[in-house]
Amino acid sequence: MTPMLIAALLSFSASAGGITELSVDPIDDAISRVSSQRCRETVDRLVSFGTRHTLSDRTSPTRGVLAAANWIKGELDAAAAESGGRMSVSIEEFIVPPGTVRMPKGGTITNVVGVLEGSAPDARARRYYVVGHFDSMCGDVMNPDCDAPGANDDASGTTVVMEGARVLAQAHPEATIVFLCTSGEEQGLLGAKLHAEKARAAGERIMGVLNNDIVGDPWGAMHPVLTGKPAPAEMGSYVRVFSEGVPRNPSAEQLAQIRSMAGEMDSPSRQLARFINDVGTRHNLTIKPKLVFRLDRFLRGGDHTSFLEAGYPAVRFSSPNEDYSRQHQNVSEIEVNGRKVRIGDLPEFVDAEYLAGVTRLNVAAIVAMANAPSPPANVRLVTAKLTTDATLRWEASPEIDTAGYEVVWRDTTSPVWTGVKDAGDSTTLSLPFSKDDVFFGVRSYDHDGNRSPVVFAGVARE
Repeated sequence: MTPMLIAALLSFSASAGGITELSVDPIDDAISRVSSQRCRETVDRLVSFGTRHTLSDRTSPTRGVLAAANWIKGELDAAAAESGGRMSVSIEEFIVPPGTVRMPKGGTITNVVGVLEGSAPDARARRYYVVGHFDSMCGDVMNPDCDAPGANDDASGTTVVMEGARVLAQAHPEATIVFLCTSGEEQGLLGAKLHAEKARAAGERIMGVLNNDIVGDPWGAMHPVLTGKPAPAEMGSYVRVFSEGVPRNPSAEQLAQIRSMAGEMDSPSRQLARFINDVGTRHNLTIKPKLVFRLDRFLRGGDHTSFLEAGYPAVRFSSPNEDYSRQHQNVSEIEVNGRKVRIGDLPEFVDAEYLAGVTRLNVAAIVAMANAPSPPANVRLVTAKLTTDATLRWEASPEIDTAGYEVVWRDTTSPVWTGVKDAGDSTTLSLPFSKDDVFFGVRSYDHDGNRSPVVFAGVARE
């Protein structure tokens, strides 16, 4: 939290553990500015490019992937103009050589990247991503010419990124937020893969990636356009959040430790998913996360996988009740109950209010992470002796505004953290119950009450 913003928010209330709560929460302020009308307009404009296939024509100013990329950049530039110079926008291009699967003749991958620099010198090296792919496809993934509106897959996810950039451009997050619109997703996750590999080679500290892919239609086969009836309200109340349980590509030693402490459900990506769930609950958002403890849907993939392969924590947002008969299909017309209905990945199937709700969840989670201290390091449960209590130790977070730490725990069969104990500014805490019966983790917090994602406790002799 910057001194200027703290001064502007004059009213504070004290709470336990040295935490203070701001009377105007920066997360609530940001999500209040998300516009369903803007979401609607953005999806419609992306669809208007006819196709956004990665191999589509790159010379037209009105049709194809490059025309769409240039428009996205223009919109992000407009947002950046409100940031006081803290947000930069660029086109990122990669040359793919011939022989690549789904790009046999090679070609160019174009991403659009917006970077909102963190306001705190000791936190801005940390990066948190909001991601969506803007390329699309019809029934034939190798056909660059057919109409491929891609409204839900994935103009919806691109809209989350763009609307998030618009509402956060004037914010002052302590860590850096990156708004990434990728192409090449339908050709094998290429845009995200190349970006993540470049980031890894540069040594960038990407601490969390929120990938949004197919987040605009919660109704599926029950959509009112198809049934002519109102859809059940509960279907539009949540978004699925997929996360892998075991970290990608662990060493044999790491895998042995995961097995020995039963940590198969506690990767950094899984903690990221739990963090999103906490934020959605705490801010009582209209669209709640539904945690799905699985990498992704069967037989499908997403850009978060590319970040996982590069060693970064990442999750996927995806709406419930997918209708595969409308994804990756040519636009056509069918008869339903005596009515002519256009089907395909069309904008009329995207619910703008639902999409705005998913955007608010993304914005809330990304701001919460960017304003929190970095998670503590080397968190471990001490197992030096046979005892019936539990002692945890960790290394301090480096940010100067770190106020303290909380130890959390849950039953071994519980999906979420259920217990919490404030450790103050200490880096060790003992609890009077058996270490055998629960899982432990530790998170940091600052004076404004911002909490980091939990770090799962490994085991050590000291």
